Amino acid sequence: MACLLPLFIWWGCKAVQNQFVQPQAILVLGGSSRLLEREKFTAKLAHQYPNIPIWISGGSPPQYTKKIFTSAGIDPQRLNLDYEAVDTVTNFTTLVDELRSRGIKSVYLITSDFHMRRASIVGEIILGSRGINFKPVSVPSDNSPEPMQKSIRDGARAVIWVATGYTGANHVKNKQ
Repeated sequence: MACLLPLFIWWGCKAVQNQFVQPQAILVLGGSSRLLEREKFTAKLAHQYPNIPIWISGGSPPQYTKKIFTSAGIDPQRLNLDYEAVDTVTNFTTLVDELRSRGIKSVYLITSDFHMRRASIVGEIILGSRGINFKPVSVPSDNSPEPMQKSIRDGARAVIWVATGYTGANHVKNKQ
């Protein structure tokens, strides 16, 4: 337990620090249902932050995503759509270096409430490895939180990616 105390203190300090950093972009993890909850939620949120870009990793086909944002009055020039990701880990690994190269040091992280624990663990490792902070913003749903095993598995995959560049996406995809 004593060796976990520094980890909890560090994590608590990061959480407090993140409250004072103004995000420079919105990062949406795709994968919501056919109702496009995450995209619709983000379109509403984007009105509060009219000068920051929106990155969407995976998710709905581009024409549907663009239509939601255009209908909400969001300039489509703000959208950066990325369809390389195949899962939660690659949602981060496919974009983290692009975000960093653009000087982005903090993002709003948007995903469904049931998925936020896993996304936060993976984001802390992958975004954190490039000095990028995030503020989690959960999209409400009626779903129960994901099993802790998924968070542990993807957290380990994120650590492996930081160390080796390997995501293990093909291995996980074949097991599911």
